[in-house]
Amino acid sequence: MSKEYDVVVIGAGPAGYVAAIRAAQLGMKVVCIDKWLNLDDKPSLGGTCLNAGCIPSKALLESSELYHRANHEFATHGLKVGDVEMDIAQMQKRKAGVVKELTGGIASLFKANGVESLAGSGQVVDSGEVKYTSHDGDEQTIKTENIIIASGSIPVELDIAPFDGELIVDSWGALEFDEVPKKVGVIGAGYIGVELGSVWSRLGAEVTLLEAVEDFMPIADRDVAKEALKTFKKQGLDIQLGARVTSAKTNKKSVRVEYTQGDENKSETFDRLIVAVGRRPNTANLCAKGAQVELDDKGFVDTDDFYRTSLPRVYAVGDVVGNPMLAHKGMEEGVTVAEILAGQKPHVNYDAIPSVVYTTPELAWVGKSEAQVKAAGIDYRVGQIPFAANGRAKALGQQGGFVKMIADAQTDEILGVHMIGPYVSELVQEMVVAMEYKASSEDIARIMHGHPTLSETVHEAALAVDGRPIHFPPPRKKK
Repeated sequence: MSKEYDVVVIGAGPAGYVAAIRAAQLGMKVVCIDKWLNLDDKPSLGGTCLNAGCIPSKALLESSELYHRANHEFATHGLKVGDVEMDIAQMQKRKAGVVKELTGGIASLFKANGVESLAGSGQVVDSGEVKYTSHDGDEQTIKTENIIIASGSIPVELDIAPFDGELIVDSWGALEFDEVPKKVGVIGAGYIGVELGSVWSRLGAEVTLLEAVEDFMPIADRDVAKEALKTFKKQGLDIQLGARVTSAKTNKKSVRVEYTQGDENKSETFDRLIVAVGRRPNTANLCAKGAQVELDDKGFVDTDDFYRTSLPRVYAVGDVVGNPMLAHKGMEEGVTVAEILAGQKPHVNYDAIPSVVYTTPELAWVGKSEAQVKAAGIDYRVGQIPFAANGRAKALGQQGGFVKMIADAQTDEILGVHMIGPYVSELVQEMVVAMEYKASSEDIARIMHGHPTLSETVHEAALAVDGRPIHFPPPRKKK
């Protein structure tokens, strides 16, 4: 059986489903093939992000944060609630409901835009040919003008700690616990590790994060990372840096983890072990033997500036083409390649991609860190203002953290903004827009911000770049 399309999209995660919708909006006949199966073996659109990553993790982060606040913060507001209990089953039911609504929403969007959806796997056979295999094993040849690979990524599995789905789990498994473990170990203290660790720590687990590198969150600005480490440790997370795991052995009910730290050999026993050491491109069986889609030395699909692979009329977007592995980056790439196919000239600004860690407090940044600016030999100025000086933050009872703005000393163009504090996941978006239009710190300083709002801290940081904050003492001038 053979069908013909303008575009076949392989993968219905953020990059894939967005590419499919945009291509259909531009008048193309589109089919999207996706092989995701949930734990009940039912197909579900949205990929890792909607089914087992971004969305369910944020649902659990919200539930666990409310539980923590009810137990530890409500009393300061005059709210007497007595003993608060967490119903894990209800928490998981709510999470599943949130996921179901959003994944079902993609199916509705496909229908509204005329995108055909096929559950199963897609394999690139040649430039204009894809082999589709349903979950039942039925095969079908699909002819197409263009192919967009958006097969995403999968968790990295360690040989020394293989997943068993029960005691040693990946990031998806860590979202499915039906009770709060007494002791949880996490290998990896990146954004996935600290988010998952935060969930179970707030719910009462004793959480230890084992991070192989000596620096905490090296992808973040050093001032933000230092503040985050101090805060997370104060919250009860046991973060061990320079801890290289050498083995993880399970028995019936626990996992014994051995690791080295400096010259010492150490061990810990956990009820559950979460492996969160990163993700790798999902390219297994993606291409038939004769299809020459080249991969780079790290296994990512190799593309040019227009997302073209080594095979004519075959494109790739999202996690499968490399870092940063962020849903919103993949979405923009999906839109871009669809518009390229329509003859438009879109672009993705990789210098203005926001990054967010959804802990409490949140971490967010866009642009270059201070270390990157310094390494590039750029003369720069910095403005940094704490949320302690912000009225809205004080009213919320969340005055920890700060906003740090870095600007070119000669042109005043904003080079990077780094934040840790309440709702900075939302605040950083103002700076993404500003940097997209190459705004200066003075531009932000001269824009009126509502009072009282958290965004005033961004405004003050811009003023501080020029040494003239209003609601915080300016830095002392060097004699």
